[in-house]
Amino acid sequence: MAEVIQGTRAFNPSTRAGIQFSEEALKTIEALMKRYPEGKHKSALLPVLHVAQAEADGWLSPEVMDYVAELMKLQPIEVYEVASFYSMYNLKPVGKCVLEVCRTSSCWTRGAEDVVDYIGKKLNIREGETTADGMFTLKTVECLGACGGAPMLQCGAEYHENLTEAKIDSLIERYRAEGRRKCYTDLDYQNTK
Repeated sequence: MAEVIQGTRAFNPSTRAGIQFSEEALKTIEALMKRYPEGKHKSALLPVLHVAQAEADGWLSPEVMDYVAELMKLQPIEVYEVASFYSMYNLKPVGKCVLEVCRTSSCWTRGAEDVVDYIGKKLNIREGETTADGMFTLKTVECLGACGGAPMLQCGAEYHENLTEAKIDSLIERYRAEGRRKCYTDLDYQNTK
């Protein structure tokens, strides 16, 4: 039985039995694993977890992580270790658009706290919360590697740099109008061979 990761819920074996990824996702996972030599397929775990998260409504439940472990022929703990280490993986339900605001030095000195406060007030949520309509979740994260464009945030595969209140208003309006989940897999893994 899977261990409970702090901040998540307990493993439910009856839920695990119903988890099945789409044929397209399974093909993508197989292709990702084939990029690595025999016995080194664990190296594909990061992008495989992105695919899994996109298939599972934007978060990795213990059952989904167990399914990934089964697909990759890994021990479940190997998947849990990676998923719980990186902030890009969500271990509890999130909104369709996770607004990940960088809070490290360059962004902090250029107003990251103001960005978090503004988004929180605009959406009536605090860091770690999701809007009542399930559209947005606000997270703060460590460096996203776009220091020259600070302050910045990431939503799915998109970076938004040199943020101002007007830019934040615009991107929130656009995401709300699109109404779809933003995922890291919005990057086309098929074209990264």
